[in-house]
Amino acid sequence: MKATYTDGFVIPVPKKNLKAYFKMAKLASKIWKEHGAVDYKECVADDVKTQCGLSFLKGVKAKAGETIVFAWITYKSKKHRDGVNAKVMQDPRLAKMCNPKKPSFDFKRMIYGGFKIVVSA
Repeated sequence: MKATYTDGFVIPVPKKNLKAYFKMAKLASKIWKEHGAVDYKECVADDVKTQCGLSFLKGVKAKAGETIVFAWITYKSKKHRDGVNAKVMQDPRLAKMCNPKKPSFDFKRMIYGGFKIVVSA
């Protein structure tokens, strides 16, 4: 199955919240895949201090004690993405795991967007 669309995320996460964040991400991956996502990846920063271009740390204005999570979800097409995400947003498990009073990261500094895949090897 060829994926032609992806949603990408760059998220600053306090290091003290990583365990809780990845617990949430593991459940989120199951929900997205159950509703039809082709692939789901969540990665934690390992080597992001760069002299070339704008680092992820600077891009999200990471604070002391934070690290970066880089994530993407792939779909068959943009239309497929829209359908999957509509189902995901209605899934009660998603609402249950998101505590607006105690979020595991700052949503205002999350970078997100949908992308057409133009090269895939």
